[in-house]
Amino acid sequence: MSSAPSSAVGSAASTAATGAARRLDIEPLPASFGALVRGVRLAVLEAQDWHALRAAWLEYALLIFPDQHLDRAEQIAFARRFGRLEFTFAAISNLAPDGSVRTDAARDDVLRLLEGNLEWHADSSYLPVMATGAVFSARVVPRSGGQTEWADMRAGYEALDADQRARIAGLSAWHSIACSQARIGHVVGPDSDMIGYGFDAGTRALRPLVKVHPETGRRSLLIGRHAHAIPGLAEAESSRLLDELTRIACRPPRVYSHAWAAGDVAVWDNRCLLHRARPWDPSEARVMWHTRIAGDPASEAASA
Repeated sequence: MSSAPSSAVGSAASTAATGAARRLDIEPLPASFGALVRGVRLAVLEAQDWHALRAAWLEYALLIFPDQHLDRAEQIAFARRFGRLEFTFAAISNLAPDGSVRTDAARDDVLRLLEGNLEWHADSSYLPVMATGAVFSARVVPRSGGQTEWADMRAGYEALDADQRARIAGLSAWHSIACSQARIGHVVGPDSDMIGYGFDAGTRALRPLVKVHPETGRRSLLIGRHAHAIPGLAEAESSRLLDELTRIACRPPRVYSHAWAAGDVAVWDNRCLLHRARPWDPSEARVMWHTRIAGDPASEAASA
């Protein structure tokens, strides 16, 4: 694991997470973050286990629970324990409404968005208030591929040398999903169902490159595919800097890749991790359930 949080809150979370390990089976992942959790049923979570799991979540930033098989209501109820929800439920899926596999990769907005999600990103960083985290569960998985990878932006920041930290101190970047999708040739039309969730004309958010976690006090990088156009830098220089930070941060031991089995559930802290999907055979179905935890405007609001 990477170094412990510096704040009193972070220290308390670490202590509680250690206590949780004595009651539950919490196994750190082979990375600078994350843990596999067994010995608990999320659908019938007792109060003492909930408090222990929340402390472990702050410590590890990513918790994975195998073999849970939550239904829709159970997943939403579990996510609500973390706070208000940005949205209660979305199927991240390559299936059409009739159950067939979507095939028109060039014209289908859903498939183009899934393509964009193959790049590192933080959820909702392009909205006025960024998400706190997400609960994600696997319903249908392909025979191979389709993993989700996460990257630890706390350890990513700590991997920078003094000169690199000094260079980015005080810098911010604009975040826009319309811009990030346009880079892969996807422009959403005015009649798309996606209008209204970041694709509206002019929707973007300015966020610092270095974020201080509101509960642990740890610094982390806030980058990813939605970040672009650092004010004060030329476009080419901005792109080079963001690409350099991503190359440094998103490499072992700061990356974990999870091969899903149906029934797995993950909850992660969007305030200090990036994530991305990995490719799979487009003729095979992949259906994931996503519930997003709303951000606190006091800490997750964009500066502009």
